[in-house]
Amino acid sequence: MAVPKRKMSRSNTRSRRSQWKAEATPLTARLEGGQTTYARSHQAYVVTDSAGTPLFLEYKGRKVKDL
Repeated sequence: MAVPKRKMSRSNTRSRRSQWKAEATPLTARLEGGQTTYARSHQAYVVTDSAGTPLFLEYKGRKVKDL
């Protein structure tokens, strides 16, 4: 394991740490029943009927799992 030879200054440490940033999760918009719904990509989403009852999970247009 690499060990630093000298102590790193506080300003250098903070400037190095400031480069690490969290990224927002990309969302995909879908028009479903007149409403725009947003979901994370590469995840199954719940398909509901007109009353709002969950029916099944769908991924890439295929039925994945019954609920």
